[in-house]
Amino acid sequence: MEVIKRTNPNHLGCFDYEKQDDIDLMENLGVNSYRFSISWARILPKGRFGNMNMAGIDHYSKLIDSLLQKGIQPFVTLNHYDVPQELVERYGAWLSPKIRKDFEHYANVCFKFFGNRVKYWVTFNEPNVMAIRGYRSGIYPPSRCSGSFGNCSKGNSEKEPFIAAHNMILCHAAAVNTYRTIYQKEQGGVIGIVMNAVWYEPYSNSTDDKLAAERAQSFYLNWFLDPIIHGKYPEEMHRLLGSQLPVFSKRDLQDLSNGLDFIGINHYTSFYSKDCIYSNCKSGAPGVSKSEGYTLRTAVRDGALIGLGMIDDLNSSPIDFLNDVERVEYMSCYLDSLAMAIRKGADVRGYFAWSLLDNFEWLSGFTIRFGLYHVHFATLERTPKLSAAWYKEFIANTRGIHTF
Repeated sequence: MEVIKRTNPNHLGCFDYEKQDDIDLMENLGVNSYRFSISWARILPKGRFGNMNMAGIDHYSKLIDSLLQKGIQPFVTLNHYDVPQELVERYGAWLSPKIRKDFEHYANVCFKFFGNRVKYWVTFNEPNVMAIRGYRSGIYPPSRCSGSFGNCSKGNSEKEPFIAAHNMILCHAAAVNTYRTIYQKEQGGVIGIVMNAVWYEPYSNSTDDKLAAERAQSFYLNWFLDPIIHGKYPEEMHRLLGSQLPVFSKRDLQDLSNGLDFIGINHYTSFYSKDCIYSNCKSGAPGVSKSEGYTLRTAVRDGALIGLGMIDDLNSSPIDFLNDVERVEYMSCYLDSLAMAIRKGADVRGYFAWSLLDNFEWLSGFTIRFGLYHVHFATLERTPKLSAAWYKEFIANTRGIHTF
């Protein structure tokens, strides 16, 4: 079995440009594109209030060049939850409309320095998660919440998620407008957004639960996509929230008219939704508040869990992780369903597997493993799992069918 040893174990998660070990793994798998995120603070530590960090620009430039040398297209995300601390301290980051000017400046820098080689741009990765977990439950930075939603020292869970989301939507529009008017014609790329997409199944066959599932989708995915595509928030949100929702100005609507070139969806699992308008639901349970659409959200029905990532525990052996039969089954079924959707007319241009490597997974740290390659976190050795071998064979057998 192939084992890749890192030459510098002090740099977890960083690419070694001399050895290019991880890029070689991608080439070996046969992938034709790699998706990664740029850290805003690494490019502009103080936003528009300070200088560019050329060392950060050089870092990403080397990565992009290394990928292209292997025939792998860089698929670049501008924002994946992070924001320069300077902007938090100056005006509250996503809670202020001032961030629109900063994000536009940041996007412009990235398009200028990388756009001659990057043809696929994503403005935001999962902004719905960022708004909910940062400003409603408070489990992600800046850890703002109130009442029964979480344990935070400050925040307003009924109000701030909608303010933050509104500003993210307008930042998306500003970045798209900059790309369309200045760079797209010359650079020839495309730009879109990536959402966390949860599928909601009715908890029962009742009409109320079916409507609750639709409402849950409006308060989670359509919350962002409707303004970007249609210039307005979903009707279900308007009916329940009314004036609690921010309003788009004429200038906002003009910028939003630039839309996007594609929508990416990150899908991990699904949930059941149960109506809480006409049914009694336990206070404080996920989804039951007015600001969440009065829908109880649960991953369990009749004692069965829908399923998530592999949990790392002391009783697990390396063999347990390498022989990831369940992940192979998941990917096989998922991609079969995706192919069926394409045959039925869905305009799907490509697919990314999450993730290449076991990684540091936010608050879960190293306890959840999503990688095709197992990482020994003490030595940083990479070892292919069964899913890596399966995915390599899948790509080889379908090459040219589903590609960007």
